[in-house]
Amino acid sequence: MKTYRGGIAGLAVMAATGAWAQNPADRVVLVPHRAVYDLALDDGKPSRDITTARGRIAFDFSGDACDGYALSFRQVTELTSEGGPRVIDARTTSYEEGDAKSYRFKTESSAAGAPADIVDGTAKKGDAGYEVSLRAPKAEMHREASAAMFPNEQMKAVIKAARAGQNTFNVRLYDGANSGKDVYDTLSVIGRKIATPAAEAPLRKPEFEKLARWPVTISYFKVGSGESTPAYTVSFELYENGVTGAIRLDYGSFALRGTLTRLDLLPASECAK
Repeated sequence: MKTYRGGIAGLAVMAATGAWAQNPADRVVLVPHRAVYDLALDDGKPSRDITTARGRIAFDFSGDACDGYALSFRQVTELTSEGGPRVIDARTTSYEEGDAKSYRFKTESSAAGAPADIVDGTAKKGDAGYEVSLRAPKAEMHREASAAMFPNEQMKAVIKAARAGQNTFNVRLYDGANSGKDVYDTLSVIGRKIATPAAEAPLRKPEFEKLARWPVTISYFKVGSGESTPAYTVSFELYENGVTGAIRLDYGSFALRGTLTRLDLLPASECAK
């Protein structure tokens, strides 16, 4: 089961070329923060296999464009079906350079108490594509000739697209998911700026009153799968500082809704990038 990294926990080429970055007024600053989301089965999407679901996401994001971005993420989900309950526990730590030239990641995931599957590696961009050096599950290296964005680079690109009034945005994403070899073509659908107050209490703070936010849905298509339907889809309300609320995780056969129950804004740096 794919976890949510915000965006969100890993978009396209225009942002990667820096076409927007030349305008300081269009600079995106991702705010350091800790967030907790409570998960529940989305009753609006009936599932034949899952009868109940509950869980929690704990998200700790820090850093800036000068020193890079660090993420600590954990999603624990209990799914109940005819066979009984099953607990899925996924943990991710990552570091992405501020200029998105390299991305370091480690993911540990387990289900039903089984030993954790570990994926540990580093991806680095080159003149053409990028190279991934894996340490686990086994030491190996592979190269991709096509360009892809890393997760925080993707988040910034979506925010820039929303500010520019774009309704859709396509990009290839590498986030170290699954085996560390998977790559996704993503389609972001961006709605109109939301004018109503946030439904979640942690977002009803003075710091968020003047921030723009948009409804965003990102569909992920595994490259090379030949599938025309997405492997999974993530929806959320995206603030221009990178904070997300009202998340929905659609895994195809069932979906989860996440409610933001706690949000702590952390001290910001003086990075001017």
